[in-house]
Amino acid sequence: MLRTLGDHAAVGRLTLDELEDRSGRALTAKTRGELATLTSDLPREVGQAGAAGPVPSRRQPVRWMVAIMGGSQRRGRFRAVGRINAVAIMGGDEIDLREAEIEGGELTLNLFALMGGSNIYVPDSVEVEIGGFSIMGGHEEIGNERTPRPGAPVIRIRVYTLMGGASIYRLPPQARGVNLKDARRLAKSAERGELPGSD
Repeated sequence: MLRTLGDHAAVGRLTLDELEDRSGRALTAKTRGELATLTSDLPREVGQAGAAGPVPSRRQPVRWMVAIMGGSQRRGRFRAVGRINAVAIMGGDEIDLREAEIEGGELTLNLFALMGGSNIYVPDSVEVEIGGFSIMGGHEEIGNERTPRPGAPVIRIRVYTLMGGASIYRLPPQARGVNLKDARRLAKSAERGELPGSD
């Protein structure tokens, strides 16, 4: 079931949040009926475009985000294929991956900042790999660092900053569908162990 859900996400039928929600329910399902409901709105064949399920995205993938003495935001449903390059010069980027259609189950974010930075939002059940280097800056992870679920998408974040930084918010399930301010608050509460199931 997890593989089937991942295949549907890979062709843009499920966002990252939808994939993680359904995968979490699949892992706790006790009956075949509970499992069947997780794909009932999707085509039976992953490659099939039938009217029964959401049509794969035809949106152009996001490749670049640039913020120069200002800000750029990427929220809501968007297509992410391979990599996104985000540049912040005396500005900042807000990249919310909860509603991203991540094709192929992997995404690399290259974050370049000069006297600026980025806030990245990901579900805490996906695998996050962070690398890069910073001069007079850095990055921080905020939220519960629980073990990724089996077969979870992989988000690689490469941070390159000079007098800047990045904050990666690992959002608990309670943050699904909430605004960014509340999502940040929930990530901080999960990090402190104040949410049910956050230990």
